[in-house]
Amino acid sequence: MSKCVVIGVTGGIAVYKALDVISALRKKDIEVHVIMTESASKFVNPLTFQSISQNMVVTDMFAEPKAWEIQHISLAQKADLMLIAPATANIIGKVANGIADDMLSTTIMAAAKAKVIFAPAMNTNMYQNRIVQGNIEKLKSYGYEFIEPASGRLACGDIGIGKLADVNTIVERVLTELSDKEQDLKGKKVLVSAGPTIAPIDPVRYLTNRSTGKMGYAIAEEARDRGAEVILVSGPTNLNPPKNVRIINIKTNEEMKNEIFNNFEWADIVIKSAAVADYKPKEYSKEKIKKGEDDLNICLTRDNDILKSLGDIKTHQVLVGFAAESNDVLKNAEKKLKNKNLDFIVANDITSSDTGFGSEDNKVVIISKNNEKLELEKMSKKEVASNIFDMILEKR
Repeated sequence: MSKCVVIGVTGGIAVYKALDVISALRKKDIEVHVIMTESASKFVNPLTFQSISQNMVVTDMFAEPKAWEIQHISLAQKADLMLIAPATANIIGKVANGIADDMLSTTIMAAAKAKVIFAPAMNTNMYQNRIVQGNIEKLKSYGYEFIEPASGRLACGDIGIGKLADVNTIVERVLTELSDKEQDLKGKKVLVSAGPTIAPIDPVRYLTNRSTGKMGYAIAEEARDRGAEVILVSGPTNLNPPKNVRIINIKTNEEMKNEIFNNFEWADIVIKSAAVADYKPKEYSKEKIKKGEDDLNICLTRDNDILKSLGDIKTHQVLVGFAAESNDVLKNAEKKLKNKNLDFIVANDITSSDTGFGSEDNKVVIISKNNEKLELEKMSKKEVASNIFDMILEKR
């Protein structure tokens, strides 16, 4: 059955961004109902929200209802979640102090089963005002939740915190809250590595690889959605950090090794999906290497084999590695599984044009230490992540 989200839109320049949130949710087949305050309708015509949400937009508490029902009660009962975006200081103050004088505030008050999440957007001085912060803390103490605003240049010209959070961040939070996934990783601690590492040559140049980190980030999100506490150790990527995941940013093999080892004993499940550099320059030049007439020869030396080191010392942890291969995929993956004392390995062919580096999908074979194989057809990285955890839980 489709989920239902009631979105409350209050007056502010960020009103138009709520349209993108609604559009993204509708594409996920989520039913969306919109309540607009009178001031919000001055910024964007309610008809626009009606067209995007494909439902009538409520603006007037005393308008004649389209069906015989008490509208603020029916919407509150229908909602699986209420999102207030953008949320002004006014609506935050109203709800914090029990004021229900329009359709939105009364519906929030009537929401008994639905979680209510506020996404504030306002001038930075307003947001940091002690009264507003006090109202936010008061609402949090009552169980209301918040998506923190971003920092940057505001519509008024000021620079600081107060911008509505990124649309993708808001949508991801809503989807996470609506997730029907069984919380089968509740109480588990999952440590994930993702992305590339770099091996510096000089202050300007470095060696790296084509990993985007998408697979590792999908794994971290899947673990979070299934109830796990998650730490993500990430090399340089262009991805937005997953919400409700502790992220540790690193650059080099050595930095990744240190962070993984620092958190290894804490973890129940460790999934090393990062493409860690195997080699580094034998000598690092503190000065930029000048271009000469002759070829430049750089001597490379082996860097840390983090995965093998973990396999040598693991105790209670389930250890999962990745084998990104260009030939003899299964043979090389099975060898790596054995040599590094892994519990599972995920093998994929990096030469595939539609599932290689940078793609949104993947096609893998998951192999257990007992040589059980699960061959997956092309699917999204999030679906691959789901299958990885399914197999871990089934075989352990």
